[in-house]
Amino acid sequence: MAASTYDEALRCLLAHEGGYTNHPSDPGGPTNFGITIYDYRKHVKPSATAADVRAMTVGEAKAIYRKRYWDAQRCDELPAGVDYSVFDYGVNSGIGRSGKVLRRVVGLSDNTHVVTDEVLRAVAKRDPKALVIAINDERLAFLKRLKTWPVFGKGWGARVTAVKSVSLRMAAQQAPTPSIVPDAAPAPGKGVVPTPAAAKKVIVGTGTVAPVAAGGSFADWIIAHPWETAALGCGVGLIGGGSVYALNRWHKSRQEAAIPETPVVPVLATA
Repeated sequence: MAASTYDEALRCLLAHEGGYTNHPSDPGGPTNFGITIYDYRKHVKPSATAADVRAMTVGEAKAIYRKRYWDAQRCDELPAGVDYSVFDYGVNSGIGRSGKVLRRVVGLSDNTHVVTDEVLRAVAKRDPKALVIAINDERLAFLKRLKTWPVFGKGWGARVTAVKSVSLRMAAQQAPTPSIVPDAAPAPGKGVVPTPAAAKKVIVGTGTVAPVAAGGSFADWIIAHPWETAALGCGVGLIGGGSVYALNRWHKSRQEAAIPETPVVPVLATA
């Protein structure tokens, strides 16, 4: 909970994340300092390309981490060690998952990932070291269930082991001291459920073959039928947008779903 915990947590995280990668098996796509192209588009530049991600500065990455991962999960209000474990989990697998896991290990409903006052009160009643162990054990079990484990498993396993070790030391000391972080494995990959291919592209047929076959061009048909063209365009947009929305919701639910191995940390006898 000390202010300096963030600096130490960020240093460790950046050591694990490394620099620019674009591994074909990584659902995150082009990634730099652990920030994916999707996050960069969401938080910095909506039209960002892989080149923009490659050119990202470490200062930009740090600003995103502070606001979108550390502050968003109220890590300054979590016990030392627990804060780093939740922070690193959120960066690697999304705060939707890390927030729900924190709620699950303290026995609260996971109908949201938000770290509320209720969550903070529940955390305060539990041993920080036990929470660190529970969060990291659940994280490793989740990662092992992913299809990309054979590709990234060695690096992920080493990362979770290091995060758990540093977090336990932080929890024991209640203040971070410089720690030795192992060299980051190349192309660490994001620990997320791979995005379904159908969500990446939606192919919809408009049924406009007949006018062309009859001897006219598609452009001619559009000119002759402006209202029908507009209706078709709206219909295609609604169908495509609805399909992508439904697939994204389904993917998000899979990414954040609980696993059987999730432990629940008991309340301290003195709480």
